[in-house]
Amino acid sequence: MNREFLPVSREDMERRGISQLDFVYVIGDAYVDHPSFGHAVISRVLESRGYTVGIIAQPDWRTAESITVLGRPRLGFLVTAGNMDSMVNHYAVSKKRRQKDSYTPGGVMGKRPDRAVIVYCNLIRQAYRDVPIIAGGIEASLRRMAHYDYWSDSVRRSVLMDCGADLISYGMGERSIVEIADALDAQIPVQDITFIPGTCFKTKRPEAVSDCGLLPDYETIRTDKKACAESFYMQYRNTDPFNGRRLAEPYGTVYVVQNPPAKPLSQQEMDDIYALPYCRTWHPSYDEAGGIPAFAEVKFSLISSRGCFGGCSFCALTFHQGRIIQTRSHESLLAEARQMTEDPDFKGYIHDVGGPTANFRQPSCRKQLEHGVCRDRQCLFPEPCRNLTADHRDYVSLLRKLRKIPGVKKVFIRSGIRFDYLMQDPSDEFFRELVRYHISGQLKVAPEHVSDRVLALMGKPKHSVYRKFTEKYRQLNQDLGMNQFLVPYLMSSHPGCSMKEAVELACYLRDSGCMPEQVQDFYPTPSTLSTCMYYTGLDPRTMSPVYVPKNPHHKAMQRALIQYRRPENQDLVREALRMAGREDLIGYGPKCLVRPARGAQSVKQSRAGEKKPKKTIRNIHKKKG
Repeated sequence: MNREFLPVSREDMERRGISQLDFVYVIGDAYVDHPSFGHAVISRVLESRGYTVGIIAQPDWRTAESITVLGRPRLGFLVTAGNMDSMVNHYAVSKKRRQKDSYTPGGVMGKRPDRAVIVYCNLIRQAYRDVPIIAGGIEASLRRMAHYDYWSDSVRRSVLMDCGADLISYGMGERSIVEIADALDAQIPVQDITFIPGTCFKTKRPEAVSDCGLLPDYETIRTDKKACAESFYMQYRNTDPFNGRRLAEPYGTVYVVQNPPAKPLSQQEMDDIYALPYCRTWHPSYDEAGGIPAFAEVKFSLISSRGCFGGCSFCALTFHQGRIIQTRSHESLLAEARQMTEDPDFKGYIHDVGGPTANFRQPSCRKQLEHGVCRDRQCLFPEPCRNLTADHRDYVSLLRKLRKIPGVKKVFIRSGIRFDYLMQDPSDEFFRELVRYHISGQLKVAPEHVSDRVLALMGKPKHSVYRKFTEKYRQLNQDLGMNQFLVPYLMSSHPGCSMKEAVELACYLRDSGCMPEQVQDFYPTPSTLSTCMYYTGLDPRTMSPVYVPKNPHHKAMQRALIQYRRPENQDLVREALRMAGREDLIGYGPKCLVRPARGAQSVKQSRAGEKKPKKTIRNIHKKKG
């Protein structure tokens, strides 16, 4: 099949015989024509429907001329910040500027602006005042209604109010973008395109919101934290395409209206999208810079599914991909794997077969594809639902087929594994094969914490479930004659985690012998339950108060406790233990986390005293040596 990149210049347009493009797509990432990149999927889907699309990747946002290089599009501009929110891309949780942008040629930072959707859309408006603009991607999707913004420490308006776009295509936009394109092609004015699922629009017409669930107005949300929590939870309960309501958020005389999400894709539709003629690499103009660092992570990986019913409070997947699992067929995945083996860079290793959660290959229960997910309960939390179908047979079958492909030496699973779902499966067939075939010496899992109180706020299973999982993992390794390790992902300073719970986690690490190399501070990103807790101090599900660690020094102490063995953390650990009233953990005993500072004596020693070693000949010689 002859594959070529979409036009990025006038010369490309002329070579294809295109005098005017239907759509011009402005993107914050470099142009990578691979289905792991949202701009590639949306542009190829439109192309498959007969529309012409050109790409302007990482334009110079300081000049409107950078937006005009492909001319005025016939139907409209599409805008995305990229595969990440631009603020998350630019700043660490400490709000310090990151040094590398993995979605830019050579990893160079600074090729896109902060709040890229707003900047790009306003730039287009300077050049073309009346051309329709449709914003999409993760940044627009998660900022589609009023939201807490960590970087400005304020509640910001819907991005639709600030960016000058006409519509937002939120979530996974394959369905909505085609419907938008067809409506524009039928010469329906963009202000009248108010009927498409998976979109948001602005209106001043009260009759347009008569059938909507009315959210609190922006000024109320901005000043009243309880109202903000209530508004967020109403949105959270309406993220399902089958039972979600239309919602309207007032801004004076203007309403931002969110239509219900688009329906999930069928397996055939998923297969069709991944079979489109992607070039499956970055644009050749980036070769000199060394390519796009982020591409290395996905080049030899297979996207098996989308959606997640895990329900972690700190994850925005509920608002973006939704909770209903959508999968590709075995045939589609095997065809892509065979194509990989023909790549001269392929060394025999498929790096991943997964999605948001690797071992979710089917809806959590049979009713979801007809009736949607439950509004008021999760599939796995606080306990697995009695209707949950925990069955890995389809995944096992897929992995076995992939392992048999000529040229494939190993098939790894690097996407997250939900260990609580794994433990619900009455068969250990998948668990056994996971350990035997699909781990590269260590398995990364995300217990996040050990305190059941904190885990409940995180939407994670009780710690006892993780203990049972680790024991089963150890036993399977022993049975199979293997010695593979578990690498737990842990999070510090999540809402609800006081110094007491942080010490509890440190004690668990001491007893388990685990020494985590990386620790993730909780990062309040837009449109998550945890971010709502962080800002409001309330759990929006119950409206009960939640302790929120915000003091940077206290957060540093929590992080230091998880890595208490590091010499540079010793002072912070001692301070944290004193704050938590756990001076008994400062000393020389086997249960102590840290020794006293030089010249100091542990509380345990000063209160109870420790017997000094007898001055035997052996001890004297040991001391001298």
